[in-house]
Amino acid sequence: MKILDHFKSNSIAKQIFLMLVIIFIIFFLVYNSLKIYTKHDRYIEVPNLAGKNLDEAISILDDNKLRYEVLDSSKFFVNIPYYSVISQIPKELELVKKNRKIYLNVNPKNFQKVSLPNVIQITKRNAESILTALGFKVRDYSYVDNIGKDMVLDVLYLGEKILPGQKIPMNSEIDLILGNGER
Repeated sequence: MKILDHFKSNSIAKQIFLMLVIIFIIFFLVYNSLKIYTKHDRYIEVPNLAGKNLDEAISILDDNKLRYEVLDSSKFFVNIPYYSVISQIPKELELVKKNRKIYLNVNPKNFQKVSLPNVIQITKRNAESILTALGFKVRDYSYVDNIGKDMVLDVLYLGEKILPGQKIPMNSEIDLILGNGER
């Protein structure tokens, strides 16, 4: 019973009330300072950078107080000027905070270089499918006397013999020298 009488005292009620007020004040201060620190409700609309030259896109991002990182694009588009923005993350018109990093995919100056696979002593049909899957274009066929009919003997790029493993630009036109089946 003495314990219950102790809780009925006036001083403990004051202490509990004072503790709740202090907790409320601390919560209020932390909540509002976090809103100020994180710049809550202060957003910048991401500008549309697609198709713009890289220098122009960088100046737009600097004006809007946004950071950027240029990602190496593996695709080359012939109909888009080189060093122009292909895509961006986050997309245009999204709301971001100041100093947010915008990732830019840029059209490279030329096709990336790809290693020529070993298609020597493979049939014409198989070699053609391998080469087109890697992004090459088979332009012409020439035949020489060899017992292997339609067997790839050599690969030519710009009129010169290319060895397997050599790097040439993707989307290049190559010629195949094939056997005609005669000795």
